[in-house]
Amino acid sequence: MTDHILRVTDPCQPLPVDLSRPLEIEVGCGKGQFLTKRAKANPGCDFLGIERMLDRVRLFDGKCRRGEIDNARVLRLEALYTFHYLLPDHHARTVYVFFPDPWPKKKHHSHRLFGPIFRTALWKRLELGGKLEFATDHQEYFEEVCAGFAEDPRFVRTFPMARPKEVWTEFETMFREQGLPIYSACWKSVPADDAPLAPLTIPPEREPREGIVRRSACD
Repeated sequence: MTDHILRVTDPCQPLPVDLSRPLEIEVGCGKGQFLTKRAKANPGCDFLGIERMLDRVRLFDGKCRRGEIDNARVLRLEALYTFHYLLPDHHARTVYVFFPDPWPKKKHHSHRLFGPIFRTALWKRLELGGKLEFATDHQEYFEEVCAGFAEDPRFVRTFPMARPKEVWTEFETMFREQGLPIYSACWKSVPADDAPLAPLTIPPEREPREGIVRRSACD
């Protein structure tokens, strides 16, 4: 039986990605509610979920097994590290970031995913014209993310995808049932200076959680 959980044995080697097939990635894929349905409906594309919580990774794997989904995998690792070191250049056609932790307290804003370092790695991994689909229930975070992309000439804003109820994530379902507003946006990458990524430097408390991976592993 296929194991849908990717194992990182060498943190300095790229993930095994079939470059002959398109790739879509979901950051914070949770239990796989969105990505497994999308994979089932698009057998000609490969799908990668990135999720830190082990129980959710196992549930994602279970959904793939029960649904006989062979074109989806899940990786238990930090998204920033994964984008910076483990993905091929300009190959992903879409990256989904739905309802990430907004870290609402100001003193925790440095933990938020979106920022110059992630945007740079994101642009490097998206194919030209590839898209970032973003959604959140947190208005202040939404406005911050939009402001960051507006200042970045490597991206232009476009219309977000339609997400019918049957592909809502677990969080979107919960928020909509509570009557909370949902904020969505999409950006596509455009040609820009394709410089190599600088070595990633992060504080110890934000090191990737897989024990084998360390901050200086690929410096």
